Amino acid sequence: MRTVFLDLQTFSPDVSLSAIETQVSSLTTYPLTRPEQVVRHGQDAEILITNKVVLGRKELAQLPQLKLICVAATGTNNIDLAAAREFGVAVTNVSDYAGNSVAQYVFSQILEYFSQTSHNNQNTDKGLWQKSPTFCHHGNKIQELAGKKLGIVGFGHLGQSVAKIAAAFDMQILIAERPEASRVREGRMAFEEVVKQSDILSLHCPQTPKTENLINAQVLKLMKPGAMLINSARGAIIDEAALLTALKNRKIGYAVLDVLSQEPPPAGHILLDTGLDNLKITAHIAWASIEAQQRLLNLIADNIDAYRHNRQLNRLDC
Repeated sequence: MRTVFLDLQTFSPDVSLSAIETQVSSLTTYPLTRPEQVVRHGQDAEILITNKVVLGRKELAQLPQLKLICVAATGTNNIDLAAAREFGVAVTNVSDYAGNSVAQYVFSQILEYFSQTSHNNQNTDKGLWQKSPTFCHHGNKIQELAGKKLGIVGFGHLGQSVAKIAAAFDMQILIAERPEASRVREGRMAFEEVVKQSDILSLHCPQTPKTENLINAQVLKLMKPGAMLINSARGAIIDEAALLTALKNRKIGYAVLDVLSQEPPPAGHILLDTGLDNLKITAHIAWASIEAQQRLLNLIADNIDAYRHNRQLNRLDC
């Protein structure tokens, strides 16, 4: 089956496409595909692989030979699923590939904040230890994670992976129920209670109409003044203007964002170049360990193999 990867540049150059190549008759890759290039790049393809390239009704109507869309991600908001069904195009996604990577990212940020490793490295680089009258030099306070309350919003594969590490640190794990839920499931707590009690609040829920701006001004007011907020899910889950106000006014202690509402962010984005010392932003890389990227690509190969053999695997068009 003739296959085209529309946006390979969204992956590291260190990954291998060999698993996919064994499943298809030919594989053509493009670093990126602009909206006006979609039909031209996909003209002869029976399979399209896309991470973030949008495949809407207009594009699908002009690709009559297309049989399968492989989304190189979990989220499928870039695909018109209704149009795909109408045109008889199968759609697959991937999941459960980045748990280790995301959990490692979350705890690298937590440990940096509570252990103050960069700060203490800098103190030595500045010569402060060398000038100390005692055997050590105390900088910013260091806190143990044991006993701290970690609130997890979204308890799928990623949230569970974070909880597994938290347990090893002897932290208290608070699993948030959905805000709109009529009852609280066993082992979970009401969303607002988790927000109020957490020393660290880590977001792992999908972006849906119900979760957009989930963390808004009212929710931020419920958080502890020194609490840490981590978002490695989707940028639109947080009301960014409200977060900026809360950080400026020290209503919460610290925020780490791996995602923003627009990616890549435009120049002048309100959360960039703020000069705030209680905000850290990384470029949507929590998922992107080389191992996680390779697992994802291998899962795409599995999806293609299942399609070729008339098996249902990660199908979203059914």
